[in-house]
This record gives sequence, structure tokens and C-alpha cells, in this order.
Amino acid sequence: MRRFALLALTAALGLGFASETHAQIGRNDPEREAEEAEKRRQREEEWNQPNAPLPALRNAGPCPFVKVLYDAGRYHEFKGGQELASNVMYTGEIQGVSAGCEYQNDEPIEVRTRILFSLGKGPQATADAKTYRYWVAVTDRNRSVLAKEYFELPVRFGGRERIDVEDEIQGIVIPRAAITTSGSNFEVLIGFDVTPQMAAFNREGKRFRVNAGSTAAAASQ
Repeated sequence: MRRFALLALTAALGLGFASETHAQIGRNDPEREAEEAEKRRQREEEWNQPNAPLPALRNAGPCPFVKVLYDAGRYHEFKGGQELASNVMYTGEIQGVSAGCEYQNDEPIEVRTRILFSLGKGPQATADAKTYRYWVAVTDRNRSVLAKEYFELPVRFGGRERIDVEDEIQGIVIPRAAITTSGSNFEVLIGFDVTPQMAAFNREGKRFRVNAGSTAAAASQ
């Protein structure tokens, strides 16, 4: 079990805070933002990404949404950077997210989440162990990043081609500007720490099976 060490402190100052965003969570002009949002919606619908509101426990209002960022939902590492099944080193996919949140009166929103990863070792893997890196970010409804933290996920395959791992994050605390500020103003986004090349691979809908081996092949969705 891990804790989200950073508070989304800027949320206490009100919505609309403009911050420098991570490359994987960009901001655009309104027309392009709407176009990109529609593309993301279609891709997530096709790929069946988790995109459901967090279940309410003891809340004064609705909870934030939790979702996997499409461009960072999968991890593919290739030897030499060539996208061939025979070059696959390590793969990963965020298979699902379950979460809950809690707040009352003027209390901050506290979110906890459990993430299911499917991780694979390909024919070019250099070791039986691998440390994956992923992030959890809190954003407001305008897509400004209020807080973001990285986590390391060390795994040992034990000779297997694939392993499923759960990781739990607690203590994601989102202060509210006022008692009338509800959780629906915020999102919790999750993704692998991917390179621009990996993000492009995901964005284009390419994919390998998580346990990609010598018989696996790339396919465009």
C-alpha cells in the first residue's frame, strides 16, 4: 500500500488554475481541445478503458472521476526501438482501476485507488525482473494538473511470460475552494511513464499482447 504524498493544494485556491502540464497531459486551444477530447472518447470506447465515477461512501456530493490516460495506458519497450514482435523486451497494460472517495461538509476530498497491471516479458528481455514506473495525477475540469506523483513498481517474473500485479494508492487529498465545490470538478488520471514514442504507439492504436513472444504480432486497431 502506498500513499500519495502531495496534496492538490492549488485546488483550495479555486478552479481554473493554470499550471505547466506534463507532456502526456497537454492543453490546447478550445477547438483543438474539443476535437482531441472526441478522439480520446472514441479510442477509450473502442479499447474499453476504465472511465467510471468513483463509488460514493460518506460524501457531501459526487466524487471525482478516475480513468486511465489512453496515451499512457500501455507500455511497450522494443530492442533498438523497432516495433517488431521479435524485438519486444517488456510490455505492460493497466487492466482496470477500482477506487473510492470520501468527504463531508467543508472537508477535503480523499481518494484511494487500486490499480491492476498486467506485465509481460518478451523475447528480448534482459532480465527476469523489471521496475516499471507509473504516475497518478489530479486535474481540474479544465485539465490543469493540480498534483502529480510517480511510483515505482518492481516485479519479478519468476520465469513466466506474464504476471498480474495490484497496487494500492491511499491519501490522494484534494482540498476544496468552498463547501459548494464538489468532486465532479476533478479527475484522477493514471498512466505509465512512457516515452513520446510509446505515447505515439498507443495513440495510433497499435498493440501487442501483454505477454508478447516470438509468435505475437503487432496489429493496428
